[in-house]
Amino acid sequence: MASPATTQTVRPLDALRFGTSGPPQITDVVTAHLRLLGARADGLADDDRSGRVTLSGGGFEPGRATARWANPGSGLVDEATVQAATGMMAVHGRRDGAPRGLAADYAATATAVLTVQGLLAGLVGQARGAEPTHVTVGADRAALLAVSQYLAAAGADEGEAAELAPGGPPFTSAEGVLFELETLDPGAWAAFWMALEAPADAIRAGWRPFQFRYATACAPIPRALHTVTRSHPLPRIRRAALASGAEVCVLRTLAERALEADGAAPWSLRPLADGLPSGNPRRQAGPAARGPLAGLTVLEAGRRIQAPLAAHLLGLLGAEVIRIEPPGGDPLRGMPPACSGISARWLALNRGKKAVEIDIKSETDRRRLREMAADADVFLHNWAPGKAAELGLDAEDLAPVNPTLVYAYTSGWADRLQDAPMGTDFMVQARTGVGEAVRPEGEPPAPSLMTLLDVLGGLHGGEAVLAGLLLRERTGRGVRVDSSLLGAADTLTGPALRRVARGESPRRPAGFRHPLPTADGWIAPADRSAVGAAAHDLRDLSTADALARLAAHGLTATAVTTDLADLHHDPRFAGSISRDAHGAPAVPDPWSFA
Repeated sequence: MASPATTQTVRPLDALRFGTSGPPQITDVVTAHLRLLGARADGLADDDRSGRVTLSGGGFEPGRATARWANPGSGLVDEATVQAATGMMAVHGRRDGAPRGLAADYAATATAVLTVQGLLAGLVGQARGAEPTHVTVGADRAALLAVSQYLAAAGADEGEAAELAPGGPPFTSAEGVLFELETLDPGAWAAFWMALEAPADAIRAGWRPFQFRYATACAPIPRALHTVTRSHPLPRIRRAALASGAEVCVLRTLAERALEADGAAPWSLRPLADGLPSGNPRRQAGPAARGPLAGLTVLEAGRRIQAPLAAHLLGLLGAEVIRIEPPGGDPLRGMPPACSGISARWLALNRGKKAVEIDIKSETDRRRLREMAADADVFLHNWAPGKAAELGLDAEDLAPVNPTLVYAYTSGWADRLQDAPMGTDFMVQARTGVGEAVRPEGEPPAPSLMTLLDVLGGLHGGEAVLAGLLLRERTGRGVRVDSSLLGAADTLTGPALRRVARGESPRRPAGFRHPLPTADGWIAPADRSAVGAAAHDLRDLSTADALARLAAHGLTATAVTTDLADLHHDPRFAGSISRDAHGAPAVPDPWSFA
């Protein structure tokens, strides 16, 4: 088809309209994001069927999306059953020693962001000459993507490098104040605890589980360290952190977050290269079978999860992704456990990418990177704040080199909070009330040790880049896009913050999404069946018999996956999970295009 004419649009979906129907947990987020991107709502309807979205106008043929909980016949019918089956309850529950459901609608939120991504990718493809597409997204696949690193580790050639056992932050001060502690430096860790006169053996034993909590979703830290913080008032704890280089963040409530929330979009887009002549970007669509981004090139200078996941998604959509790694390669390639000598977790986010080693401290290598950016479509990084400008590699530095470049930065806070601590997953969870949102009423708040915001932040980063690519196609100009963990937190806690605004309790009722024990495992009832299922004592029944009993009473439930390695053989995901060339488990693409 002919691509739409270049316009003077300000937002990527200006002059487009959309209609949605389906589960509100999914479609509410889809609707909010499409509106923020400039589209106008034609018709909205809530029901329990698969979510359907149509996006049209602006010179494009209609793009269509279907968002559903799972494949028909799988028994996965809502957020609770998807969390249970995909291993999300198992990973989130590691801190507590038993599977637990997230009280926030995490799978639905991820599904919504992926649905918007699919729609944007389809429009980018159209603008480059491809045919219109219909994208289908499953919440089960979104959830598998969210646990992909844990699944990869479970299927690796070797065991975990740190113990999988209950325990972890937050810590408690003498006043009873809950707080998170963060440092990436073992010296700062030791100095902090020594300032509080903690036992030396506990300090030594605590570092490894604390350091690996991002990978294992648990942190069996010695009880002595929790005892130490309970013996000191918060001001002394803060002084110890300041002197050592560690950071502490008191857990904020959702009510506190609601008072300061600025209502900003989870990402920002800013056209670049003012005064340069407009013109459509040079690359036309590649073969349809390779995805809507086939023929585009992404340079990614990312560490850990957020930026690498965003680039991974762009690669799944067909782009060629080139990782910029330090001399000697990304040290996380060696993080245990491994498959064929390469970190299984690293492969989960980086398989299929090319790699180029660049020493960003060298002017010669920085010049080489600028030359690479001149022929790229996207430059994506998550360096520390101010680092890109210091290196001469910020958006304004690269725009003269490539006026149609989409420059993307994924950060912790996006400069939106004055007193923000270190921008890591658990600190952002603590600061934004996520620790309260993921736990039901009656339980102490606690940020999940599953990397909720790193993953959701990566999804937002991919969404922002796709929005930037579409805006570029419509204007002929480069775009700066920014996304953040803070934006991801605001998306995830949105329903709870709206309950605060209505004067309601922001938290879910006591016992919400608690799996029920059976004689040989656990089952999770669908949210609508939870009250009825709780009236049955299932502890002496096998899981199969327990599910049959509930079904006989018209109640829906599913078995809880407790060992992620079992997902390979789980009939609820038949044929979905494969192994890559290194033997590492690989989850299916979250979208399918037709």
